[in-house]
Amino acid sequence: MSPPTSLHAGWRCVCPHCGKGKLFTGFLTVSPRCTHCGLDLSAEDSGDGPAVFLIFLLGFLITPVAIVVGFQTDWPIWRHALVWGGVTIAATLLTIRPLKAYTIALQYKHRRQKGGQL
Repeated sequence: MSPPTSLHAGWRCVCPHCGKGKLFTGFLTVSPRCTHCGLDLSAEDSGDGPAVFLIFLLGFLITPVAIVVGFQTDWPIWRHALVWGGVTIAATLLTIRPLKAYTIALQYKHRRQKGGQL
């Protein structure tokens, strides 16, 4: 059995080694061990990478749309805040988990083994 690709492991939020065990115990809490293969995941940490990436990506995608809609409609400012705040929160909640799993899978794939070899 070959290990899953980083993209596959990230999208499905599964163990980067076997591709079957669940990576998370909570919404963003990484499991200490894979339930399927027993891989130690306690040291895996994606840091702030996924959150920062989402800030830039969603800001780049949502801001121009909000500006165009703002020029084409005469919504009050509270409606813009409600709509675009909701869109941003929903997009973040839908993508942060797979992005964190993808980051962990990439770290696992490119981690150096003992002796300095890949």
